[in-house]
Amino acid sequence: MNAPLNSDDFSLFSGVVFDLDGTLIDTLPDILAALNRVMSEEGLRQIDYEEGRTFVGGGAHNLIEKAFAAIGANADDPRIDPAFDRFIRYYEEEPAIRSTFFPGIEDCLAAFSDAGVKMGICTNKPIGLTRQIIGEMKIADYFGEAVLGGDSLPVRKPDAAHLKEVIRLMDVPLDKTVMIGDSETDVGAARNAGLPVIAVDFGYTALAPEKIGADVLISSFFDLPAALRQVAAYS
Repeated sequence: MNAPLNSDDFSLFSGVVFDLDGTLIDTLPDILAALNRVMSEEGLRQIDYEEGRTFVGGGAHNLIEKAFAAIGANADDPRIDPAFDRFIRYYEEEPAIRSTFFPGIEDCLAAFSDAGVKMGICTNKPIGLTRQIIGEMKIADYFGEAVLGGDSLPVRKPDAAHLKEVIRLMDVPLDKTVMIGDSETDVGAARNAGLPVIAVDFGYTALAPEKIGADVLISSFFDLPAALRQVAAYS
């Protein structure tokens, strides 16, 4: 039985920035459907869920590079760029058919909204796909314009400028904001921007979750109120 969410805990910060893949939404089933369509066309083996969850976080081109590396191809393999183009096309066709919210996240988004907390998304996924997914998952209104993808700026996570620009769009103080993510890329961005960071342990990361360096690690979004209290205590 999950403990009820305490609304008071959701007003401890003025703003919260989320990663997308592996944090807000389990997008990997749709990512793998597009990726494995490409792999099949190339006569290559399929990538399974546990393997694929270690490939996400560095952007779509990096995903393709890692998938090809998994079958023994090197980074300058001439098939990678055409494979990336086809992957994006296939993924745009079906970006959210198989994707689901992680348990508790919808309640948390509503709680932050009810508390008047501004929310943003900082992801290395292309911005067009990001907007398409949060629109189809019907959560776009929570974030407004404070959504930036990996191609929105000349830099991307873990560069602090990516995260700071999301916070600027949220119009909240940097020192009253917390980052929530799932990978070393998210932790790096938060550290570079001087933000506290909470990480989930069920997301997509090549490192063990306890090794990515977050201030607090949670196993469920129903644990988020306690985590917010913990980071607020020393922020």
